[in-house]
Order: sequence, then C-alpha cells, then structure tokens
Amino acid sequence: MFEGLFQPLHLFFLAGIALLIFGPKKLPELGNGLGESIRGFKSALAAKDETLSPRPQPNDERPTVNDQRRGTMY
Repeated sequence: MFEGLFQPLHLFFLAGIALLIFGPKKLPELGNGLGESIRGFKSALAAKDETLSPRPQPNDERPTVNDQRRGTMY
C-alpha cells in the first residue's frame, strides 16, 4: 500500500510544498521547534527510565576479581 512512498523525488516535492506554504523565514523556526520538542521528549524518557530502575551503585566492600584469584577475598 505504501510502497515507494519516501523516494527522493517525493521528498523533494514535499519539501518544495512546505517551502511554498510556510515560506523561507518560517521553516528554520519550525525546524528548531521540532528539534527542541524531540530533545525534550528524549530527555523525559531518560528521566522516566532513571526513576523507575535506578542503576546499582558500586559497592566497595565486595571483592574484586583479582582478590578472588589471589585468595585474599576477606
């Protein structure tokens, strides 16, 4: 149904139509707004992931691999 929808020629025509509708002055503002909204969405997702499952902090009391090999675990 959507085969060949995003061919380079189609994208070129869509960019031309957007330029005609919004004008050359408004397109950079729209691009900046879209970029800021995507960055905000990504940072909100990252913050949500950190609050749901915080990363475990390294524990200094646990023996390291080298200590286990030497036999000096405790």
